[in-house]
Amino acid sequence: MKIGIIGSGFIGGTLVRNLTALGHEVRFSNSRDPETLAELASETGATAVWAADAAQDADLVILSIPQKNVPDLAPGIASARKPGAPIVETNNYYPQQRDGLIEEIEGGTPESVWVSQQLGEPVVKAFNGIWYKHLLEKGVPAGTEGRIALPIAGDDEDSKKFVFSVIDALGFDPFDAGTLAQSWRQQPGTPVYGKDFGVDAAIEALSQATVERSAEWKA
Repeated sequence: MKIGIIGSGFIGGTLVRNLTALGHEVRFSNSRDPETLAELASETGATAVWAADAAQDADLVILSIPQKNVPDLAPGIASARKPGAPIVETNNYYPQQRDGLIEEIEGGTPESVWVSQQLGEPVVKAFNGIWYKHLLEKGVPAGTEGRIALPIAGDDEDSKKFVFSVIDALGFDPFDAGTLAQSWRQQPGTPVYGKDFGVDAAIEALSQATVERSAEWKA
């Protein structure tokens, strides 16, 4: 499978490592020159490219950048992917810690809905709530006791099924967390965020989420 990854920080870089280890053809980028990614390219065998080229002919695109940088992406940055290829976004809004005020999100627009609006493309929300070291190290075969569950939110069932298969292959239990409009249930500050729950506990945590942001997660 051809996978394009836009963003090579903690989560993006981890997915470069994990997905190339599974044998996928990965093109990845950051906001700078591809030469700045030479070390990761050498380590993994993935191909470092300019961000505008990461999605070229991809079966799957992963967007993993600071939320504040989403509006700065080149228009149509994911449009060169294969028709119908899902776009997974792993982003989180950290207003005090990194991103500053994003008025629409502060006003109640779910973070992933806002990302989709900025891109002008449908997205699937996944990988946003797991610590990158656990994503790197704690994937285990299906059926293993204590396997970590990862919620997936999105509006297209085929795209979600595709992402389910990727997450399962990475060693985690995917489960349906609802539509993109319901993705606020897995945003920072919610009961499921940052937890290594199994499926049942993760579903229960989603049900306990409240739409009101706590003070820590407001601008």
